[in-house]
Amino acid sequence: MTAADTQFDVVVVGGTPGGIAAALSAGRAGRKVLLIESHRHIGGMSASGLGKSDVEKRHLIGGLFREFTDRVRRRYLDRFGERSPDFVLCRDGYYFEPSVAEAVFDEMLGDCASVFVLTQHRLVRADVRQNVLTRIEIEDCSDESRPQAGSVRHFWCSAGVFIDATYEGDLLAAAGAEFRLGRESRDEFNEPHAGHIYFDYQAAKILPGSTGECDELLPAYTYRLCLTTDPENAYVLTEPPRGYDRGNYVAYFDDLAAGRLSGPKTMKPGRGYNPAHFDTMVRALSVSEIPNHKTDVNINPRPLGFPFPEENVGYVNGDEATRQGICKRHRELTLGLLWFLQNDDDIPSAHRDIARQYHLPLDEFTDNGHFPFQLYVREARRLKGEYTLTEHDMTAKSDARSGHADTIAIGEFPIDSFPCRKRQPGDSLVLEGYLGMLDSVTQPYEIPYRIMIPQSIDGLIVPVAASTTHVAYSSIRMEPTWMALGQAAGTAANLALADRMQPRSVSVDSLRRKLVADGQVLGAESLNPNAAAVARTRKTPQTSRDGNRELYK
Repeated sequence: MTAADTQFDVVVVGGTPGGIAAALSAGRAGRKVLLIESHRHIGGMSASGLGKSDVEKRHLIGGLFREFTDRVRRRYLDRFGERSPDFVLCRDGYYFEPSVAEAVFDEMLGDCASVFVLTQHRLVRADVRQNVLTRIEIEDCSDESRPQAGSVRHFWCSAGVFIDATYEGDLLAAAGAEFRLGRESRDEFNEPHAGHIYFDYQAAKILPGSTGECDELLPAYTYRLCLTTDPENAYVLTEPPRGYDRGNYVAYFDDLAAGRLSGPKTMKPGRGYNPAHFDTMVRALSVSEIPNHKTDVNINPRPLGFPFPEENVGYVNGDEATRQGICKRHRELTLGLLWFLQNDDDIPSAHRDIARQYHLPLDEFTDNGHFPFQLYVREARRLKGEYTLTEHDMTAKSDARSGHADTIAIGEFPIDSFPCRKRQPGDSLVLEGYLGMLDSVTQPYEIPYRIMIPQSIDGLIVPVAASTTHVAYSSIRMEPTWMALGQAAGTAANLALADRMQPRSVSVDSLRRKLVADGQVLGAESLNPNAAAVARTRKTPQTSRDGNRELYK
């Protein structure tokens, strides 16, 4: 990249699905956009093992996410045909192989000539003048020992609007925007499930030992695996990973004996339930079928032997070496779990036989040892924005919930937080911090534009590390929702540039009209049949006791 290329209308940091949606919505409006990603690949978690879309109510998320699923569906239809089991397994494009997701994102970006994609580059610092973010410094992190001839390793990029679409909130922090990190106390926003908590996910009740105290702990990070059941496409582990310690996994034997690896009380599709795995050690994993003899594999957070909590301590504020070390540790723990399930002599042979049906695929992540490139950063920094979304925004009864004047997307996934602490003395049912409220009280809810707008920094929109509490983030943190927010961010950036104003001042009516025209789902009419009654309760936001700031004076 040369100096002449460093002036853009919009710069998006983070090639996540939310960042891609932001870049596309601004680029399709004719803006010159730069999309920056530190990995070799774009697509974030959707292209790195998260092979099923976390959507409970499909009709509530449209726009660019719907276009993405339509393109995925078309690829599988063209490849396998309508009557093929593989086509059926794509579930109308909502389930996909990582390589297919990446190819579709590449295709969508390739169709938009005004979007420039720069991979293997990371943010160094931000330049803020009079509280306005004006430019950022980025560096080439591809192969630092052998710079390409004529390349510039460090350079500055200027833009009218910046969009932070990183999972970590790196740009907002570099720009000096205020943020939250960790869990609020129960008292701060009067959220029943905030802070230190033990939650019985089957009975949906808070257990003794829950103090509600705040802390800086975060939900466990993991890798989301794509595994194949095709022996011809299998990369079989022949030795344990470096640093392997079976002691990290032996607690699963206690889970098996106590019945914590049995099936759920209620079977629901899309939850990774496989009856063949119930009451076996393989229930340490949650396995869902996706096309082409592959599976989306989550690490089941419900067993007390789940080894990943607290392994992410230091990641968010760590330097690059610290982060890479934590990623390496998670990779070793993940491969170690797979090795343990397939090979440990103390595991019943029938269980090992099941585990040996699943292997890393030869045709995925071919430049990374067939292992996902993106650590599943479920939560990191969260912006302190003009509005803070809380548990109350998403758990009120639908006939009593009021709307927002600046709604730009709908959230619909239940509150779902991974554990924050490893097993503690006395733990017998659930790990501390786990909020598996999948069949509980979360209702579809409206998401206001203000959660993407910093309180004091201009020139910046934050659709991923948005302004919520920890509990609320546990619902909003889904890639389809982030794509909806990213689309709104890119659209708002274009309007801000067109009207020569800061993003916080754009016309909400114009923004909402454009989003609806582009297929975004908005408003109370999508949420419940009493739309007229809800519309009457829609009111202009006011400053409240929890610090949320008004949108209109």
